[in-house]
Order: sequence, then structure tokens, then C-alpha cells
Amino acid sequence: MPAALEEYCGSIFWNASFLETEEPDLPVCVEQTVLVWIPLGLLWLCAPWHLASLFRRQAKVKHLSKLYFCKQLVVFLLFLTAVAGLVVTLVEDYGPARDTAAERKAAVFYANPVLFAVSWILVLLCQEGVRRRDGAVDSATLFLFWLFLVICDIFPFQTLLREALREEKISDVPRFCLFYISFGLELTALILSALADVPPEVEKLGKKNPELRAAFLSRITFNWFNSMVIKGYKRPLVQEDLWDLNEADSTGYINQLFQSTMQSELHAARIRFQNSLKKPACRNRDSVQEEGIQNGLSNGLGKGVSQDVLMMEEKGKNKDKKEKKNKKKEEENYPTSWLIPTIYKTFKWVLIESAIFKLIQDLLSFASPQLLKMMVSFADDKSIYTWKGYIYALLLLVVAILQSLCLQQYFQRCFVLGMKVRTAIMAAVYKKSLVVSNDARKESTVGETVNLMSADAQRFNDVTNFIHLLWSCPLQIALAIVFLWFELGPSVLAGLAVMVLMVPVNGLLATKARNIQIENMKFKDRRMKIMNEILNGIKILKLYAWELSFQKQVGDIREDELKVMRNFAYLTSVSTFIFTCAPALVSLVSFAVFVGVSPDNILNAEKAFTAISLFNILRFPLAMLPMLIAAMVQMTVSRKRLEKFLGGDDLDSNCVRHDTSFNTAVSVCDGTFAWERDAEAVLKNVSLDIKPGRLVAVVGAVGSGKSSLMSALLGEMHNTKGFVNIQGSLAFVPQQAWIQNATLKDNILFGSPYEERQFQEVIQACALAPDLELLGAGELTEIGEKGINLSGGQKQRVSLARAAYSQSDIYLLDDPLSAVDSHVGKHLFSEVIGPNGLLKDKTRILVTHGVSFLPYVDEIVVLVDGVVSEIGTYQSLRASRGAFSEFLDTYAQEQHNKNQTETEHGLDTAELELIPEVEDTQADSPLEDVVSVTLKRETSIRRSQRKGSVRLRKNSSIKKAADVDESKKGQRLIEKETMETGRVKLSVYLQYLRAMGWGYSTMAILVYIMQSVAFTFQNIWLSEWTNDAKEYYNQTYPTWKRDTRVGVFGALGVAQGIFVFIASLLLANGAVAASRILHSRLLNNILRAPMVFFDTTPTGRVVNRFAKDIFTVDEAIPQSLKSWLLCLIGVLATLFVICLATPLFTIIIIPLAVVYYFVQCFYVATSRQLRRLDSVSRSPIYSHFGETVSGLSVIRAYGHQERFLKHNEVTIDENLKSVYPWIVSNRWLAIRLEFLGNLVVFFSSLFAVISRNSLNSGLVGLSISYALNVTQTLNWLVRMTSELETNIVAVERVSEYTEIESEAEWVTDIQPPEQWPDAGRLQFENYKVRYRPELDLVLHGITCDIDTTEKIGIVGRTGAGKSSLTNCLFRIIEAAEGRIFIDGVDISTIGLHHLRGRLTIIPQDPVLFSGSLRLNLDPFETFSDEEIWRALELSHLKDYVSGLQEGLQHEVTEGGENLSVGQRQLLCLARALLRKSRILILDEATAAVDLETDNLIQTTIRKEFSHCTVLTIAHRLHSIMDSSRVMVLSAGKIVEFDSPSNLIEKQGHFYAMAKDAGITAVDCTAL
Repeated sequence: MPAALEEYCGSIFWNASFLETEEPDLPVCVEQTVLVWIPLGLLWLCAPWHLASLFRRQAKVKHLSKLYFCKQLVVFLLFLTAVAGLVVTLVEDYGPARDTAAERKAAVFYANPVLFAVSWILVLLCQEGVRRRDGAVDSATLFLFWLFLVICDIFPFQTLLREALREEKISDVPRFCLFYISFGLELTALILSALADVPPEVEKLGKKNPELRAAFLSRITFNWFNSMVIKGYKRPLVQEDLWDLNEADSTGYINQLFQSTMQSELHAARIRFQNSLKKPACRNRDSVQEEGIQNGLSNGLGKGVSQDVLMMEEKGKNKDKKEKKNKKKEEENYPTSWLIPTIYKTFKWVLIESAIFKLIQDLLSFASPQLLKMMVSFADDKSIYTWKGYIYALLLLVVAILQSLCLQQYFQRCFVLGMKVRTAIMAAVYKKSLVVSNDARKESTVGETVNLMSADAQRFNDVTNFIHLLWSCPLQIALAIVFLWFELGPSVLAGLAVMVLMVPVNGLLATKARNIQIENMKFKDRRMKIMNEILNGIKILKLYAWELSFQKQVGDIREDELKVMRNFAYLTSVSTFIFTCAPALVSLVSFAVFVGVSPDNILNAEKAFTAISLFNILRFPLAMLPMLIAAMVQMTVSRKRLEKFLGGDDLDSNCVRHDTSFNTAVSVCDGTFAWERDAEAVLKNVSLDIKPGRLVAVVGAVGSGKSSLMSALLGEMHNTKGFVNIQGSLAFVPQQAWIQNATLKDNILFGSPYEERQFQEVIQACALAPDLELLGAGELTEIGEKGINLSGGQKQRVSLARAAYSQSDIYLLDDPLSAVDSHVGKHLFSEVIGPNGLLKDKTRILVTHGVSFLPYVDEIVVLVDGVVSEIGTYQSLRASRGAFSEFLDTYAQEQHNKNQTETEHGLDTAELELIPEVEDTQADSPLEDVVSVTLKRETSIRRSQRKGSVRLRKNSSIKKAADVDESKKGQRLIEKETMETGRVKLSVYLQYLRAMGWGYSTMAILVYIMQSVAFTFQNIWLSEWTNDAKEYYNQTYPTWKRDTRVGVFGALGVAQGIFVFIASLLLANGAVAASRILHSRLLNNILRAPMVFFDTTPTGRVVNRFAKDIFTVDEAIPQSLKSWLLCLIGVLATLFVICLATPLFTIIIIPLAVVYYFVQCFYVATSRQLRRLDSVSRSPIYSHFGETVSGLSVIRAYGHQERFLKHNEVTIDENLKSVYPWIVSNRWLAIRLEFLGNLVVFFSSLFAVISRNSLNSGLVGLSISYALNVTQTLNWLVRMTSELETNIVAVERVSEYTEIESEAEWVTDIQPPEQWPDAGRLQFENYKVRYRPELDLVLHGITCDIDTTEKIGIVGRTGAGKSSLTNCLFRIIEAAEGRIFIDGVDISTIGLHHLRGRLTIIPQDPVLFSGSLRLNLDPFETFSDEEIWRALELSHLKDYVSGLQEGLQHEVTEGGENLSVGQRQLLCLARALLRKSRILILDEATAAVDLETDNLIQTTIRKEFSHCTVLTIAHRLHSIMDSSRVMVLSAGKIVEFDSPSNLIEKQGHFYAMAKDAGITAVDCTAL
């Protein structure tokens, strides 16, 4: 081969003597062949790909830029140089002036110019191909080609130059000139190819997304991200600063890909699953098949039938099986193992790309130790030429840079892949939840489904980030062992054995840790559950003075939690100890065995430091593998949950038919419906036919299946026989209004186009006009989650308005009139639902309890226990004396009263017009409590601004302008959550350290420093040890010396471990102490916060402090603090050692430190803000999802699934806009830090070469192996700093809530007498009050006297101040001026608990807490069981409770969900009966309770509380007509106060109200 090449070149191809000199050079032949072929080979390999785009059809003509012309021009000039080169050779060989005696030129002089000429034509074509490619701005391959070409040409460059200088003349002038001309052109081409040539269409997009117009160099160094970093450094980033996503990263695109793959995979899995079920059922199937064939069904139907029969049989079987297996874990009865393949198939190219990068990086990482070895031998052997040292230093730099670039590309791809996987799963879960069937829905609560979206998707994200480590770790381990074997021979196995032993120990610790974590989560869940309830029922806790009991409950759980946390921290300390000792132990064992095996083995620097850097490489895979496996295990749990959910049954979309041949709007033919497949039927044999345009009422007692009938018509129920047919579009108004977190207008439009006239009509009809005036921003008022700032009635009316606006054909109205006051109900009926309403031509099905509407409907359906008992008109049903007349008799008394007025007024709407805002916030669904209070306050503010009378309507528009600013202040009910920006203040860190205790924190830091000192000494000792090799060259190595060396080395290693262990323990104790202090402070303060705080702060925000932030304080901060300390001390130690070895290095430290500091500053500012934006934009995803799930039936009824899917995609995209830059910001940082680290390596090796004569090889090895490690540590340090900053924000947020002002003292020195109040006399003296200092008064100087045992009714329109009055008695709000006396004691002088504990209230919303019934009645356990049973008997609950298995210990679920509303109300009555105080306040509950319960409560109160003073806030005037006096409030003043009969005679305010409610003087006397 060389001979042929020598002939081809006409000169020597290779001779070792070229390099064995102080001034080496390459032979000319190598430069003419090998160095030409390398870059051209690359070009020819990649050319086909570029040429391919020349043959594609061109859609539109692409632009020609100046840059493109320059590139083509340079290449054309190069082509000319190549031709010129050929011409020169031809002229020399065949020209007239040739020397005939001279030999002809060698072949290479013809071949190379031709080769180049052809290549340049190829390059011209390639550049044209790049221009035509869509969205391309440059070409990576062409850039690399130019780069290689220039590098390879550097050798001939210096050869020619040195030769000319040596001979002091140029031997071959034309070729010399041509070479330098072409070199200059190549350099120009290289620079041009590094610039981006941005086509105009990309330029447009590039403004929104700079990544699209980034050139190759900018892409691999993430330079395009600079603008974001700089912006983030100058000021905190906001959502608007974020760039658009790439098409391929957007949710829509990912979801489409994922769904298409998922469909096929899931289908295959279902078939597999069916087959696995078939095996046991095979025999039955055969017989069925035969039967089918006999019946002539073999034409393919047989299969269908058998399949169904099979399913049924399976069901039967499964039932038996289930019963058997219930003791065991339930079997997997859903298609499995399709999710992972789906993910793989969707994203396989990214996976393959990243795998290639990872492989290159792994292989390169083993090059550094080999180069280190060469460096050390270079320092050892002074006879090696100096230039070799420089080459080694340069190679170290090149290898490190390549490694960094590959690693960052790999990470970038993996993290983006993780993000995509998370997105795909989130989108899939959302999509599934829109179509999921009731059976599947029942299996997971809303919370669990949200968890699938958040936690489980996140787990997949985390695993995908590191998925390649599954093959990369074993590969690294194998390679490291191979290289170590070369160094130390078999004695490596000893070290390896130690490492392998560590793995099970680590595994054991990990499982133990996981068990502790699980236990910890249990406590956390329990604590959060109680916290949730405390916050939801905070008003009740305050009214009953029960805070201490609940504080103790939370405190106890917290103590258990902290105990578990401490155990966990101790366990982590042990594993840290092992982890720190590991490398020291491994190297100790290996070296000791190596030295001990035979006296010939002497440890020299080469061996020692190469081995140590290899052991360092080994550490990472060995540490990662167990972690990865644990993460995989967690992921499999998530995988199962996701597969179960995503593979579950969909809602049967065919259960409601849309057959147009029917002449009815709604038909149900002999339908039997159940909520689940195997559940008992709720509706049995229902048959209904409803003609278009009719108004049908559905009535029946509580639990007779009215709402179920609605669900059945919507297709939400499982249809076991019969069918439903519906013609036309549906609109649905559920019983509990579902309100979105959007503007009021959006809630009503619900995706329909806006039409002003129609909108106004609907607003008027639904009596929303007055509410719009009250709400600060009118129809554009933002409505909080779950409609938090609307009252129950307002929500119901918005829900009705949504239906009315939708212009559907059929309206299903599930009791929309229950939550509104009776007169508003009449208004809604007459204006919207009734025979003359907006919807008069539509088909309406109305579930109702309101008897008064029934005469006006076309048809009435009576349900009894899920069966239709009668259908007919009002008259015919009354006449038939069936179930309907019983239903009416239940409500007879009320009916009688109402009827009279109705006959008088004939549903007189004219009167209603006068009082359109009579809507009463009191009538509120039991969900919101905070709301009612806020609302009353809100309306009262407005009322005082508008001087409270309806007559002002005409002039109010003039006032409005003036009031806008004022009302704006009141209208922002919920303050926007403060998002911290900028750097975290030092005081926050100090606050955390103070909470830990100064003793713990200073001790820990000292111990860490000692550990670092031990580490440094150990390595210096090793470098001394390696120098023995020279000292005892060719002598026997003394045993004592060997033993000392090994012993000290080992001792220092163990010392490190012990120091780390001690420091971890100190930190662990400190962290537990800090957690305890911070949590108890927070809890203490929240419970003592005044009610106003809870009105203006959404519960979720407070819960978040207790969940997320306390979790961060408990787990994340101690972890990141520890890592940060270790990193910081590690970096300092490394720099110290390098400076010790090569003092020259100190010069470099300063500039490096400056650069490092700036990079860190820029990064931390941007990254921190992106992190915050991520969490801020993440919560809308979950809240929108939660909202969707809770409003599923409404969304499905209106058929708006697509719109919600789109909205979800947009919401996720908004989040990805901050996640993607965050990922890039990490890469941006990493690549810059790694370059810094690489420079550290380069300079430490460079200085080692420069000062080689003064250094021993031990120190060189030491400083370079340290430097090789510094890159990673630097990277970690910035990461940790940023993480610590992000986490410490939690302390800031927690302490923010410990600084809110508290309400008055719970217990004061002034104690009321033991029996107080014994008479129950109340006096108000000029009492004034306001909710917040900046708002107007709500009560304007109330003065009145209430005697013992008086029964007082308090009435007034919404916002008149009725509830404020009770709030004042309990000092929920404090007086602005004036006083209240109870039995002569001024209530403002005594402690809140003394006051609240001696009064009793039966609140409007019955709030229960999860726990036993007994806990709900008597949390402090002050009463005996007998007393409690007595109270239950009086409140008519004794039969119910004694019928329960656990009796008083019966568990009440969260919010009392497992009791009916009536039972909850009766429990509240029992609480009052237990208290036996002399003053009882009744906040009357209306909407929640059916009439029977209401009567029970009224009678009990009359009987049991006859000796007490009773204040009743009335909504139904009937209930207070027997009071001794009635107080009429209006706009915070008492306007009338007298007995009911006198007030009616006076014909004042009270008379007007009575008239509305249909009470006349006659009734009054009757009462």
C-alpha cells in the first residue's frame, strides 16, 4: 500500500524520523492524500441528501439572498483555482518551455485538481439544495466539511511556510500562490457557512421563535437563547415574553401523533385481552357457535353473537372469580402493556438520535483518562519531546469540548422528549375524561384523575429524561472495568467487588426509604384532609370556638409525620455515608490488593491517577442504576393506572338515539336505567312521550329518581333495557349550577357567537340585570373557581341564562328554581320557563319542588321510587287522588297560603319588576360558605354606594361613573396571588437557618469543611505515595512503608465518610426542627386569622401553603441545602489543589471566576422566573381539567367536547412555553459551564507542560484528575444554587402567612361569670360596623333591647345587614363604634372563646367534618354519651344513628357527603341542643332543606328553646309570624321593630314583604 502511494505521490509516504525530532512535520505525501481525502470523503457521503431536495417539485420560487450569492461566488472561485492547478501541471508537463530531461509530474498533481474541481461543482449543487429545503437556514454537514477542510489544510500551510523560510526562497511559486489563495477562500467559505441564511417566511416566524433562524453553531451552543437570558436578567420575565413553540412541540401536533399510534396499539391490546378471556370460556363458545350455525346465523353474525354471549358469560364468571380473588389483589381486568409501545412508536426517532449522542459521549468519556495517563508519563519521563505535551493538552481540550457538545445535545433531546411524553399523556387523559363512562368514572375521583394528569404524567416525564441510562450505565461499567484491568490487572476485581456489594446495600436502603416515604405520604394526606376541612369550615370553627380541638388534631398528625421524617433523614445520612466512603474504599481496596499481591507491583502516578479518574467515571452509573430502577418501578405503577384509565370503557354514545321518524321530541320506551353496569336499576320501566313545544314538570319526593331521569335523557346512565330517542339539540340546567372560571359573559355565551339583542333579552329574562349592576365590571366580571363570587341563586340564574342563550330545541331543567327566592322563582318561571316565557316554543322538561308552578304546565310526570306512577295535567291528576295529590298534601299548608295570593295577583309580574334584586344570597348551595359572607358584604358595599333604593335607578347612571373607582376596589374580591420576583432576600435564608437553630447549622458547616480537608489530604498523600515508585526504582519496596501508605490512605477515606455522616445527622435534626417551627407558626396564625382574610383569599391558596410549600420545607430544602454545601466546598477544594500543584493557575482563576459569576447571575435570574411561570401556568391546566370533570354532564349535553379539547391544548401550550425555555436555559448554562470546566482542564494541563521541570508526576496527575472532575461539580453548583433559591421561596411564602394580623385574643384575663349568660338579655348601643377599614359601614348605629326568652325575627332584603348582625354578636367582625351587652357584660372585653363558647348558632349551611359523628357533635369530649343520645333523640336522629353499625362512631365523610342535607341540618340542631346556652341564633336554612325537615327543626326549637332568647334570620316569613317581635332592617338601620300583627296593620316595609310572600292579615290572625 505505501509503495503504491509513494508512486502516486512521487515522494516518501511515511517515515518515523519525521516525528522523532524537536520540530516534527508530516510527509508531503500524507498531506496530499490522506488530508485531502478526509474532508472530501465527508462531502461525498452527505451530498446525496442535499441533492435529493433538488429533485423535489418546487411549490414556490425561493428567494435569493446576498449571502447565498457570496457563498456560490467563493465556491466558484475555488473551482477556478482547481482548474488553474490542473493547467499549471499540464503546462509544466506538456508546455513549450518544458524541460525534456525532467521526469513527468506524479499522478497526484493531475488527480487532486480534478478531484477538487468535481467536488466544488458538487458543493455548488449542495448549496442550491440547502436553499430549496423548507425552513433551512444553513447546513450542518457543509459547515463540518469546511471546518475539516481548513483544519486539514493547516498542515500543508505550515509545511510550505517552514520550507520557504528554511530555504529562504519559494521553490514552486505558482502552486505556492494557488494554495494560499484557495486557503483564504476556504476560510471565507467556512465563515460564510457559519452564518444563517434566513428566508423571509422563516424570518417572520423567527421573531416569535428565534430558534427557527439559528445557525448550526448557534444551535449546538444554544446561543439563540441569549436574548431571553439577557431579558430575564434585566427584568423578571412575564408570560408575554415567552416565545412561540415549534410546531413539533405543540400539544395539538403531539396529541395527534400519539392518539393515532395509541388507537392501533390499544386495539391490539384489547384483542389480546379478549383472547386471554376467551381461553377459559372456550367450551361455551363452541356450543354457542354451533347453536348459531343451526339457527342459520353463520353468515358472520354468529361471531357477533358469540362475542356478546361470551362477554356476558365472562361477566358471570368474573363475578365469581372476583368474589374468590377479592381476598387477593384484584386481577388486571383491562387491556395492559400498550402504553410503553405507544410512547416508543410515537417518539422513536428522537430516541434513536439521542441514543447516538449518548453513545459518542460515553466513548469519549473514556478518552480523558487515557490522555491523563499520557500526560503523567510525559511529566515523568523528561526525555519525551515538549511538543507532545502541548498536543496532549490540546487533545484533552478537544475531547472535552466534543464530549460537552454531545452530552448537551443528548440532554436537550431527552428532556424535550420527556416534556412531549408528559404532554401526550396529559392530552390523552383529558380527551379520555370527556368520553369516559360512569363505571370508569366511579373508580377514580376527580382528585385521582387530576393526579393522573399531574403526578403520573410527571413520572413518565422523569423516567424518559434518563431512559438511555438503562443501556448506557452497563456499557460505562463494562468499559471502565476493561480499562482498569489494563492498569491494575486482576486486583481491580477487589475494588469492583466492593462496588457490587454497595448496590444491594443501597437497594436495601432505598426500599426502606420508600416504605418510610409511603408512611409519610399517609400522614401528609391525613393532615391535608383535615386542613382542607378546617379551611372550608373555618366559619363554623370560629362560631363554635372549636379551633383548639382541630389545631390539636393537626398537631398530633404533624408530630407523627415529623417522626417519620426524622427516620427518613437518618436513613439518608447512612446512605450518604456509604456513598461518600464508596470511592475512597474502592480505590483503597484496589490499591492495597495491587500493592499486596506481589512485591513487583509498584504504584506509580500513571496507574494511580488513571485508575482514580476511571473510578470516578464508574461512580455515576453505579449511583444512577438503583435510582433509575426505583423510578422505573414507580413508573410501572403509573403505567398501570394510566392504562386502566385510558383503556377503560367509553360512554356508550348510542344509548340515546336520534331517529327523526318519531313524531315526539323526547321518547323513552320501556327504559330501565342504572348508574353502573352491574348496579341496581334506579329507574324501572319508564315510558314517556313528550311532544315538541310542551312544558312538562317532573315531580316526586326526595330520592324518587327525578335527577336520574334527566341523566338518562342525557345518555349519562347505563341503559339495561329499552331506549331513549331525542330529536334536536339539548340544553341542560343541572341542580347544582356549574360555573366556569371565566367572565360572566363567557359563562352565558358558552362558546356561542355573541349577539347583543339576544344577550340582553336573556339577561333581562333571567333577572340578571340588577346583579350586573352590582358586579363591578358588569358582564365582564371575572367569576372565580366554582362560581365562588356568586351566590347560589345567581349561579343558578347564570346557568339558566346559558341554556336560554343556547337556542337549543329541548331544555332539561333539573330543579333550577330551588336555589332562588320564591319571588325570583316566579319571575324566572313567567319570563323564561313558563307558558309566556322566552322558551315558550321549545320543549321543556322541568324538575321542580315548587308546587305553585304546577297549574301552569302542560303535563306532569309523577315519579315514585324510580317508577312513573302517573302522567297527566294538573287538574286530572288532582282529581285522580293518586300519588300526586299525596305529594300536594305534604305541602298543603304552604299551598293554601300561596294560592290565595296567586288568585289575587294572577302571577302578577308588574310587582316583581319593582324588586328585581330581591334575590337572596342566603339561599345558597351548601358548598360555599365564604361566598355567602363575601357576597353579603359585596352587595352591602354597593348598596351603600347606591343609597339602597330601587327608585334611584334612573339617576344611578350618573352616580355610576363616580363610583366606578370605588366599586373597583371592592370588586377585586380575590387579590391576585403575589408571585415573588427578583432575588430572594438574605433574610429568608437567615430565617430558615434560625429556625434550624444556629448550633446545628454552624456545626454542620464546620464538619463539612473538615470532610473536604480530609479528602484533599487523601489525594495529596496518594501523589506522595506514587512518587515512591521513583525513589525505590529497581529496589524492593519496604513492607512498613507500604502498610503506612495504605493505612493512612484508608483512614483518611473513612474519616471523610464519618464527617459527612455527622454533618448529615446535624442537618437532619436541624431540618426537622425548622419544619416543626415553620408549620406550627403557620397553623397557629391561620387559625387565628380574622374571617375577612378567608373571604379574600381562595382556600386553594392557603391549602397550597400547607401542602406544596410545607412539603418543600420538609423535603426539598434540606436536600438542596446539603447538596449545595457539598458542591461549594468541593469546588473550592478542587481549585485549591490545582493551585497547589501548578501555582501559575492562580492567574487564570480570577477571569474564570468573573465569567462564571456572570453566567450564573444571568442563568439564575432567568431560570428562576421560568420556573415560577411554569408553576403559575401549570395550575390552569389542572383547574380547567377539574372544572371539566365536574361539568362533564353539561359539556356533553351541549355537545361542546371539541371546544374544551381545543381549550385544553391551548392551556397546555401556554405551560409548555415556559417549560421548553427552561429546559433550554439549563442546556445554555451547562454548555457554558462545561466550556469553563474544559478551560480549567486545558490550563491545568498546559501549565503542567510549561512548568514540567519543576513538577513531579504525582502532582500533575493530581491536578489534572481534579480538573477533570471540576466540570461536573461546577455544573452542579449552579444547579444547586438555583434550586436552593427556588426552594427557599417556600419559606418566604410560609412566613408571609405567619405575618397576617390575628383576630382578638381567644382568652383574656377578664373572665365572665361561670353561668353567664344566665338571663339572655341583649342590648345594642349605637352599634356600627364595617367589614374592612377601607369599606363603608354595613350597620349604621343599631340600638335595641331584647329581653330574656324573647323570640325575635329579623327580616330585610339582601344586604340589609341581617347576617352582619349575627357576625357582630360572635365578633366575627369587630365594632367600628358602639357596644353590645349580653346580660350586662360588654362582649368586646372578654376573650373570643369565652364569648363564642357561650352562644349557640344553627348556621345556614350545615358544615360537617370528616371523623366520627361524635367528634362532629362534641370535639372536646365534654359531654357524656347519654347527653349526646338525648340530643340526637330531640333532633329526630336517634333512629337513624342507632340503626348505623358503628352508632356514634359512624364515620362522616368529607363535608358530610354521606348524609343527606336534611340530616346534616338536624345534626347542627343536635349541636345546639348539646350546648344548652341561653341565646340561640338561627340562620334559617331554606334552599337546602325539604319542608319536612324544616318543620321538624321548627317544632324542636319551639319546644326545647322556649326558655332561651332566640334570634331568627328569616327568609320565609311564615316561620317568624309567631315571633314576639320582628326587626325589619334596611340598609343597615332598623326601620321597624314590633310584633308581626302591629307591623302588618302599619302597612310599612314588613307589610310589603308579607304581601310578596303571599301572607295577608288574615293568615296572621290565623297564626
